[in-house]
Amino acid sequence: QVQLVESGGRLVQAGGSLRLSCAASGSFFSINGMGWYRQAPGKQRELVAFITSGGTTNYADSVKGRFTISRDNAKNTVYLEMKSLKPEDTAVYYCNANVRSIANSAFYWGQGTQVTVSS
Repeated sequence: QVQLVESGGRLVQAGGSLRLSCAASGSFFSINGMGWYRQAPGKQRELVAFITSGGTTNYADSVKGRFTISRDNAKNTVYLEMKSLKPEDTAVYYCNANVRSIANSAFYWGQGTQVTVSS
């Protein structure tokens, strides 16, 4: 089975920075795309940033220029560097990965990490 574990979420003042990490573990062949999603209270879960196995990235308009997604394939880890944080960035942030096993591929979710940005 595959597990994704996020870390790094905490309370931070507006204008501050955070770096989230998500490490994949278990039995698998490789990881394809990896992404960060977030869900604020009363809102739908939305894609924040995505990175392909080839390194191509995509960002939500609301975070362009402030957030950076990266990955370390040797560590099976994806990162989200967040700068100039705003109160509207407050949400539970979830890691998602498309993981290939010998037999097939599937999407997995982490448990989420809370990011709270105060005014």
